[in-house]
Amino acid sequence: MKILGISAFYHDSAAALIIDGEIVAAAQEERFTRKKADHSFPVNAINYCLHHEAISIIDLDAVVFYDKPLLKFERLLETYYGFSPKGVASFVTAIPAWIKEKVFLKKIIHDELSKIGSYSKKDLKLLFPEHHLSHAASAFFASPYKEAAILTIDGVGEWATASLGYGSGNTIKNFKELHFPHSVGLLYSAFTYFLGFRVNSGEYKLMGLAPYGIPGSKEVETYIQIIKSKLVKINEDGSVWLNQKYFHYATGLRMVQDKKWEKLFGFKRRLSEAEIEQHHANLAYAIQLVTEEIVIAMARELKKLTNSENLCLAGGVALNCVANGKLEKEGLFENIFVQPAAGDAGGAVGAAYAAYHLFYGNKREESDTDKMMGSYLGPEFSDQEIAHTAKSFSAVYRKIDEFKDLAQEAAQIISDGNVVGWFQGRMEFGPRALGNRSILGDARNKDMQLKLNLKIKYRESFRPFAPSVLTEDMKEYFDLINSSPYMLMVGQVKEKYLNKLPENYQSLPIRERLYVNRSQIPAITHIDLSARVQSVHKETNPRYWELINAYKKISGFGLIVNTSFNVRGEPIVCTPEEAYRCFMRTEMDYLVMGDFIFNKTEQPAWNQKSEWQEEFKLD
Repeated sequence: MKILGISAFYHDSAAALIIDGEIVAAAQEERFTRKKADHSFPVNAINYCLHHEAISIIDLDAVVFYDKPLLKFERLLETYYGFSPKGVASFVTAIPAWIKEKVFLKKIIHDELSKIGSYSKKDLKLLFPEHHLSHAASAFFASPYKEAAILTIDGVGEWATASLGYGSGNTIKNFKELHFPHSVGLLYSAFTYFLGFRVNSGEYKLMGLAPYGIPGSKEVETYIQIIKSKLVKINEDGSVWLNQKYFHYATGLRMVQDKKWEKLFGFKRRLSEAEIEQHHANLAYAIQLVTEEIVIAMARELKKLTNSENLCLAGGVALNCVANGKLEKEGLFENIFVQPAAGDAGGAVGAAYAAYHLFYGNKREESDTDKMMGSYLGPEFSDQEIAHTAKSFSAVYRKIDEFKDLAQEAAQIISDGNVVGWFQGRMEFGPRALGNRSILGDARNKDMQLKLNLKIKYRESFRPFAPSVLTEDMKEYFDLINSSPYMLMVGQVKEKYLNKLPENYQSLPIRERLYVNRSQIPAITHIDLSARVQSVHKETNPRYWELINAYKKISGFGLIVNTSFNVRGEPIVCTPEEAYRCFMRTEMDYLVMGDFIFNKTEQPAWNQKSEWQEEFKLD
């Protein structure tokens, strides 16, 4: 049975193909169009999925969209009616697009699919599971668990903004839902907006900024008290009530009432690219702590309802790896699986799974591992295609036929302090680069974090970088309980690798704290001595594992720096051409694509280093 899942028209459009219960291909549309978080119908992603299996639309048993458009349209109408006369201007502006995308969605899907290939509309089954059911299915049916508690948290689907459920075999039962306008995801996004980052793409920046807040400080405690007394009421079961007097997302084009928030917190909304001050970091830390409290309360309630030892997480808030790490430490669940594409892109996987197991009633096959295949579900390119790209740029390269030799040389290059673009195998599905479309560096190098931010990624200097660590060595460096293959758990660096901090560390200005040498692996040790960990398994990515293992033999450390292969505002690279362009536009030292090594000093002159700033809108 062949089922195509689709997510589209909000952000992070994607397509996923499931054949007989196995995910065989999945990709986000942004990787093909080069538009970050592209929300358009995923024509290119669908084409890729079908091409990967050499099938066409007529071979599909069903096409499944990740939410119910008419139910969403109902929510939009009822919300504007409930808040009227507020929001009349935005309502009038938005209604034509709503009618097109929500009321006539079946026609849009058929029209777009017709561009891909001819088929009979009456013979193609179109299905529409609810948004949070798609999230739940993406986590549970992709997990290795026979049964599990399921927690989904995001901004909003149709009406639901969070759900507490339980999966067993090929079934999912929903216990509780939180409904719009009360939403943990939208609460976090409101602070994303107020602190000067872009909603639906900048939330991870807010999470990265939070550790610069000063724990226990009067300002942080004051902000927490304001948030809890004025903005959000947190109930014992984790459900929340948001005071709409302070928000504007229900009927407006902004997240919050700017002047009211400025009065609440005592400073103006930060503008994009403006200097980050301590009060910005303290507010980020406050909302991060409040979010963690809510997530843990929901998980505790879910434990009471299910008594399961297993937990599955999905929805955009599940990408908050700091909250995930805190949740693991609570010990409520023995095992936690987070869908690596937890946001809307993963809804495509969940929609297909919901159809396969819930609509068609197919049984689940037992597995000792999850079904995401390491999240390596995107396009791959042969050495022949890489060589063709190299020739088109008159690029200079060396080909090394034996991979162990290639890994050894690349590991030495990294150990010597160079930055390496690493392009191998199938592209990752989801927001994280997991060793196939990555930029790599030496975790021991105290200048690496700054070099990567300012000379490679061209982004804010406060942003942390993640370690990729051999799964066998993970507990040597970090305090995580379970493996973290998808870079969705934050753990603390073990004390034996930490350096003694200055007594006045917390009182230092943000930039000065950034440059304190905190550990023996400073490039991946965040300001609060934490790290967002990816455990690398030989079974799912033998090439990447071999590289890190070779580096370990040279350095004695079984981990390296890993960040996504792109510049700021650009989607992660997909093709060899995009990889080479990114390599030449930045101050990367080497590029390793397939079996080929490119040395920057040997390449022909490149006179377009800054043109990416015009091509890619900053996120």
